[in-house]
Amino acid sequence: MMSSAELSKYVDHALKWRSQPGYLAEGGSNFESVHVLLGRFLADQHSPNPLPDQSLLDENPQFQWGQGRPLEKVINSQADLEKLMLQPRLFREAIAIIEPWEHVGYNPLGEHVRASGNVAYIAQKVADCDSLLFPLWSSGLLNLDQLIPILSSGIAVVVEGGDPSVRDATTFAAGQASLADLHRFTEELLLSRSPTSAPAIFICLGHQLAAQSHIRLIQQAVDQVLGMDTLERDKNGKALCALKTVCRQIQQVGESLPVEKKTGHRIADTWHHPEFAVGPNEYKEVGHRQLLHYQSPDDLTSAIPQALITAHEVTADEFEGVIDTAIEYEHELNIAMFHSDEVNEEAILLANWAYRLLHDTIIPHRVVLASSPLSWLMQLPYAIEILCSTALDNGEVVTECSATCIIYKDFESKKIRRSFTCQFHPELLADLRVIGQRQPPSYQQLKQDDGARLFARLLYAGMQE
Repeated sequence: MMSSAELSKYVDHALKWRSQPGYLAEGGSNFESVHVLLGRFLADQHSPNPLPDQSLLDENPQFQWGQGRPLEKVINSQADLEKLMLQPRLFREAIAIIEPWEHVGYNPLGEHVRASGNVAYIAQKVADCDSLLFPLWSSGLLNLDQLIPILSSGIAVVVEGGDPSVRDATTFAAGQASLADLHRFTEELLLSRSPTSAPAIFICLGHQLAAQSHIRLIQQAVDQVLGMDTLERDKNGKALCALKTVCRQIQQVGESLPVEKKTGHRIADTWHHPEFAVGPNEYKEVGHRQLLHYQSPDDLTSAIPQALITAHEVTADEFEGVIDTAIEYEHELNIAMFHSDEVNEEAILLANWAYRLLHDTIIPHRVVLASSPLSWLMQLPYAIEILCSTALDNGEVVTECSATCIIYKDFESKKIRRSFTCQFHPELLADLRVIGQRQPPSYQQLKQDDGARLFARLLYAGMQE
């Protein structure tokens, strides 16, 4: 029970939150209206704004979180999360933005860039879609049993970037959420994708956390399966035997797969190395880069086994990853990059191959696994596709794995669901400045911006699943 003082504080705090989703439209907003408006935004690059041409900065001139509408919904504590749980419409009709750190870095003007505000601006401006902010760097890791279902119930989850390096846990020391906390959160979010859940979009640091979490989840699966002697209700041990066979294959490849740069410099010898999933980039990328289609490595000149390369080529042929298709739609995509670490393609190729092996092995034994300690394996992704790369002006590829599509396949309906990760920042414009420090872009300017269009396309595609 809340004390009278706590209740008074709650009422005062809740009164600052709009009880009806939407800020621009007179009738408010809902899932269908957001979906329709996103579709209208993407239909062309010239049509007029279907929403009232009202500034989003009238009540919040600096466009800062917690300083006024439409950025008033900030979940700063476990108490705030529990208050949000009492108003389900607020989280069901909104985007949830996760901040692992207070900003994503410094732009050329020396300004720290809190990119989450740009996510909220684009969503509100083009589709009148509200945003909720979860600043884990200041709140700490909230109760995941409550947080993950709330996030999964909304329109989408956006895990933002951050200035620290996932290669160095000490760089998170000044925040309330450690690197280990963020791994726990990311793993739970990856496992939460279901036929009724929101898609996730992992940006920059989020993209890197997702890559590390893929490898960690696969390692946990391998260790658990190989550590089991029996599986209840597994007649003749067929299910466990089949899983052990593929887990040994995965373990063998993981323990022998090196990560090498194009220069020949070896970053990691096995998947146990701390930089197997994410390593230092050859060059720090800041500013606009053109997105290029991902090209498979040559097994004759790389240490990557042909089985991993082939498995990824099958995934790429089988599925549409939105970002790769957008490169065709828009002919040329120039997106803001802002990073010095990169996700290693070897790790993603391994994860794709391993996920597919595990999924296909589970299919004939899924009834046995559904009531066993291994049931969580059925929540793993089905595959991962690397969608694009970036290159220098001279054509030299700098970041092979600039974006991925995480693919989930339902065991019974066979329906496909997707989440996305990207090293680049689709929410940032060319000047790498945040709304409130720069002139807010108009609807027409956003329609012409590659990043804004790509971000809207990811939301639009995710809402259809």
